[in-house]
Order: sequence, then structure tokens, then C-alpha cells
Amino acid sequence: MSIFLLVTIVCVLGVVGYVLARSRVSGLETDSSVSYHSRPGYHGMHMAIATVLPALLVLAVWAISSQVVIGNVVKSSISQEVLGDSAAREGLTMGIVSSISRGLTLLNAEELKQAANGIDAARPLLAAKGVAIATDASDPMVTAAFRYNGLEQTSTFWRSIVVILAALVCGGWAWTQLGARVKARNRVEGVVLGLLILASSIAILTTIGIVLSMIRETGRFFASVPPLEFFFGTVWDPRFAAAGATESAGQFGLLPLLAGTLYIALVAMLVAVPIGLFAAVYMAEYAGPKLRSVAKPLLEVLAGIPTIVYGFFAVVTVGPFLRDLSAQISGIFTGDASSFIQAQSVLTAGAVMGIMLIPFVSSLSDDIITAVPRAMRDGSLGLGATRSETIKRVILPAALPGIVGALLLTASRAIGETMIVVLAAGVAARLTINPFEPMTTVTVKIVSQLTGDLEFNSPQTLVAFALGITLFVLTLGLNIYALYVVRKYREQYE
Repeated sequence: MSIFLLVTIVCVLGVVGYVLARSRVSGLETDSSVSYHSRPGYHGMHMAIATVLPALLVLAVWAISSQVVIGNVVKSSISQEVLGDSAAREGLTMGIVSSISRGLTLLNAEELKQAANGIDAARPLLAAKGVAIATDASDPMVTAAFRYNGLEQTSTFWRSIVVILAALVCGGWAWTQLGARVKARNRVEGVVLGLLILASSIAILTTIGIVLSMIRETGRFFASVPPLEFFFGTVWDPRFAAAGATESAGQFGLLPLLAGTLYIALVAMLVAVPIGLFAAVYMAEYAGPKLRSVAKPLLEVLAGIPTIVYGFFAVVTVGPFLRDLSAQISGIFTGDASSFIQAQSVLTAGAVMGIMLIPFVSSLSDDIITAVPRAMRDGSLGLGATRSETIKRVILPAALPGIVGALLLTASRAIGETMIVVLAAGVAARLTINPFEPMTTVTVKIVSQLTGDLEFNSPQTLVAFALGITLFVLTLGLNIYALYVVRKYREQYE
């Protein structure tokens, strides 16, 4: 029985339990001499939760643990000669066994008999079902796959019985708990509270897992490359080594990547902040309700465009336009029609990224400006100030802390951008102050270092985690400071 069908059966049992428990308590409530602690709906929910939740927990534990147990049992049945001496070889062998096992589930009884004769007989049968088998598969792997398949079938059978039995037993226990003084409401609310705490903890646990994984791999990188060389180096030249090489060939200077990241983000903010703020002021203070209801959603559509599309726009339109424009300007003033702005440059990437960030600035700033109390506007206008003076001297100063927080959040978004920079700024790691030349960012190098035919334990690959933890700390600091500023603003004006 598949997991989906098993979950469906358990949910159906929960619905049936809910209906039966609610109906029973509703019928008993007609006796006015008995005062029930909880309403029938809570008793029904208590019955449903008791039926479904333990069964799903058993199913989750079984699904996770069975794979580990079956894998260990099958691995113990394979000779060490077939498994290999290294952990990587063992993983590859077990992967082949698992692939053959999945293919066996697609064969009928007659085909299974043929496949049992060995890899030469099984390979064409599995290929006919669309299952590709590695060339180094052998007869012992086919035998192990049959054992793997048999254990999985046995595990699936007993899993279905145990899960359904758990649902029936726990549901039966809940049925015996139906009574006047049973605190079904407290139990249901306790379970819901636990689920809410679990849901809110997922983000925290995910963040902790991400940080720990990056710290572990970063530590392996710094075991090969000195931290001072990484953080203060001015040359980025990893010199990709051949697969299997572990020596720290090359130079891993962070400064060119960090400078490119901050430079492109600065250009993007110089484009996005004025346009976004002016748009926010207009929509909050000058635009009528009808125009605002149309203009704001249209402006926010920019935030929904995939960043790869912005990259295409930069490569096809903005970059060539700036290059040709610079060539025309150069021809007018110097007579030489050579372009001083390259198609891939800091200016191109920053300008397109700034267009992408306009909705973030305008939307957040608009919400902050409209949150300024109406009494401050009326007081300024009542004293004889014009609307523009009120905006400049009352509303914007009052909203400034919130706007600063919004800009910091936007800056952290700009620092983490990847696709626009890959296409519009190039991959050249260099230190320059000329915005017309290409530079690259930390995110681009993270992508490039994790792609290609390299051993995962080489410094050329592990440096991506050092870059990732650096970028994580940078953006986390900006986000924390932005949240601090926004919280201070809210405490002052809400």
C-alpha cells in the first residue's frame, strides 16, 4: 500500500471518528442534568486528532527508519569486494542496487524470473522500462536488488498494518474518553499550540542547519587556505585543479569579489532609491484613490519578474545601448568611435538591478509614509504650510527611520542577487573604480565554484562555502539592523 493511499485511509478514519464523536456527544447533551466541559465540536476534533496524529507519526518514523534498516541489511549481504574500499564506492554500489530494485517493481512475474538470471538478463528488461543501469553493475548487485525489493515489500505490508492499527487503537481510546467532564477543548487547543510552536520553530531550525553546514565546510576550507589570505587577499585565481587534487593551488582573495558585490549594489541603490522614493511620495501624497489602485499594483509587477529575465534584458538591450551610446559620445568629442562603456559592466548590472529593486523601495516606503499619523499632516497644513513643505519637513522626517530600514532590506536583496550579475557584469574578478568595466560578485563565484568536475573536498570547491558564510553574515547584519530601525520606528509612531 502506497504512502498516499495509507494517509488517505487514516484521514478518512479521522473524519469518521469526528462525525461519530460529535454525534454521540450532541445526543448526550440533550440530558439537561449533565453539564459538559467542552462542546461537541471539540470532542469530535479530539477524536479525529487521536486517530490521525499518532498514525501519521508512526508512518513518518517507519518511512525514515525502514530505509536505513533495509539499506544496512542489504549492505551486509554484499561482499566487501563488490562494495569497494571507500565510502564513495559503497555509496555508488548501493545507488546501483537501489536503481535496479526500483526497476524490478516495474516487471511482471515472468520478467522477474528472467531478471534473476543476472545483470545480462536484467539490463535489457530494465532498459525497456526506461531504467538505465550503470555499466559497472554486476550479478551480486542484482541479487542484492532482489533482496532489497523483497524487504521493501515486507516493510510496506507491515507498515500498512501497524499504521492502520495505530489509528484504530488510538481512535478507540479517544472514544472511551467521551464524557461530560473530559476536557476535550483543552486537549485540542494543546495539540494546536504544539503544532504552532513546531511550525514557528522550522524557520529557526532551518537557519541553524544552514549555518552549521556552512561552518563545517568552511572549516575544511580554512584547513587548507589561511583565513588571512582569504579575507585580505586581493587576487582571485583559484586555478581549478584536476579531479582528485586536494592541494590549495591558486589564490583565493575575497576583496575583489566583495568590492564588486558592494559596488554593483551601490549603483543599483543609486538607481532604485530616488525613483522608488519619488514614486512612493507621489502615490502616498498626490495620487488619487483610483490612480493609486492602478499604479501601485502595476509598479509591483516588476517584483514578480524572474531575475533571469532582467539578465536577458541587460544583455540584449541595456548593455548594447550603453555601449553604442558611449561610442557615439566618444565620436562626437574625440572623433574616435570606440566605446568606453563595455556591454558587460558594473553600470549595466547596477542599472538593471536598480530597476528590479524599484518595487521594493516604493512599496515599503509607501506603506511607511501612509502610516504617519494624519494629525501630523493636518497640523502642518493648519499652520499654513504647503503640501510640499509638509512632505519635506514633517512627513519624510517622521517616516525617515522606517524608510532607512526599508532601504537596508533592499540593499541586502541587492547584495544577494546572482543571475543579473552573471549576465550583465561578467565573471572577471578585479579591483577597479571604473563603473564602465566588468566586475563580479560573491554570488557569481559561489555558482562557478560549485559547478564542474571537481572533487568536493578540494579547496576550489570548498571556497564556495567560505564565500557563502561571508555573504550570509553580511546580509544578516543588514537585516538585523534594518529590523532594529523599523521596530524603533514602530514603537515611536504606532
